[in-house]
Amino acid sequence: MRFSFPTPALPAMAGLCLSILLAAAPVPAAALSDDEVARHSDKLVFGGREELLAALEALQARGRPDVAPSLILALRYSGTAQAEIEAALAALTGHEAEGWFEWMLWQQAHPEVAPHPSYAKLKLKLFATIDPRFLRFLVPAASEPESMRIRLEEITWGGVAVDGIPSLDDPELIAAEEADYLRDDDLVFGVEINGDARAYPLRIMGWHEMFNETIGGVPVALAYCTLCGAGILFETQVEGREAPFVFGSSGFLYRSNKLMFDRETDSLWNQFTGEPVVGPLAGSGIRLKIRPVAITSWARWRARKPDTRVLSLDTGHSRDYGSGVVYQDYFASPKLMFPALVDETRLKQKDYVFGIRSVGAAKAWPVAAFGEGRVINDRVGQQEVVLIGDARTRSVRAYAREGRSFEASVDRRQLSGPGGLWRLEEEALVGPDGTRLPRIAGHISYWFAWDGYLGVESELFAEEG
Repeated sequence: MRFSFPTPALPAMAGLCLSILLAAAPVPAAALSDDEVARHSDKLVFGGREELLAALEALQARGRPDVAPSLILALRYSGTAQAEIEAALAALTGHEAEGWFEWMLWQQAHPEVAPHPSYAKLKLKLFATIDPRFLRFLVPAASEPESMRIRLEEITWGGVAVDGIPSLDDPELIAAEEADYLRDDDLVFGVEINGDARAYPLRIMGWHEMFNETIGGVPVALAYCTLCGAGILFETQVEGREAPFVFGSSGFLYRSNKLMFDRETDSLWNQFTGEPVVGPLAGSGIRLKIRPVAITSWARWRARKPDTRVLSLDTGHSRDYGSGVVYQDYFASPKLMFPALVDETRLKQKDYVFGIRSVGAAKAWPVAAFGEGRVINDRVGQQEVVLIGDARTRSVRAYAREGRSFEASVDRRQLSGPGGLWRLEEEALVGPDGTRLPRIAGHISYWFAWDGYLGVESELFAEEG
């Protein structure tokens, strides 16, 4: 069944009497009270097929696009009348799309279409049927605009309950020589703070997406969004707060990016920016400091840091931690699992980039540009940086260069620069005379995430000539 608007009649000629003009005026939309809209919207998601079709007819006859978010919700969860729901959406919005994924992209592109007041109640009811604990993040925030820094209609369920992807909190670590489960080519997140070196294999972190640790005396959390390819190391001690934040995975997504939550206030945080976006801390001005982290192969990390400790397989959870198991189909596909708008005129949506954010500026470098060990002298805004990377292992490190220029050397653990060879350490680039150039925090991500989440315009490195 396809629904359509009545075509408005126009006056045949000027000078008709008032009664004729009124008779010929456009037919008004069917009047519905807010309570009636709410009842019809509820049937879109929770009603049977006939109830849904009757609700569609009434809402379409009403003629207002503010119910589009509720119809898009029904596309994902009603399980029936998909074609009829899409036809109603097309009639109300003037847009043609197919399926929940495409309609979510339309919704992202049209923030001017504000949802009907009944939408929040409908969405909370739906989330409560999936996991009642979801409400702790959204009540009362969903009814308080000042507590929402992202649109409720763009918060989507990622397919798991609260903590369904369990964080690793102070996990068990073992010495490198005990990690016989690791292959040389397995990728790890390598972290060193104040001489304390740790390795967190991606084959384990893909199942957990978060650890809360103290490394080198610094409380940190690694927030790994498998969907956007980004593992970001945040300092969790914030000035003015007594205890460090401890984070978990909420089960919610925003534009194919995980929304993490802190266990103190139940605020939802944007994993990519390190900012609270829903709940008590939204608008607080808190932004977590990013620390350097490197993705590299286990063999290379172990060679650089033989005293490193590494995650044990004894995580307290039953998962298949085999090499290349977790998210293997998603990582191998050029497609996204959840909707997010992306500009693919410069890069493909799942091309890897290395990005740096500094005060007032941001820049990304395609990981493919580094080949095997290429050195790039560049700048981010006013800050001069030198980067060395390896596309095969997604390894990129960046350092301040302060007017110097560097080149690759035979030994990949060193750069050729002023005065001779400079050592690539995890926290600094160290010159032959002991000069230390600090490491610059950055991270790997898919292009769609970098291009879509920052909220600021970013430069993209381009080859000269």
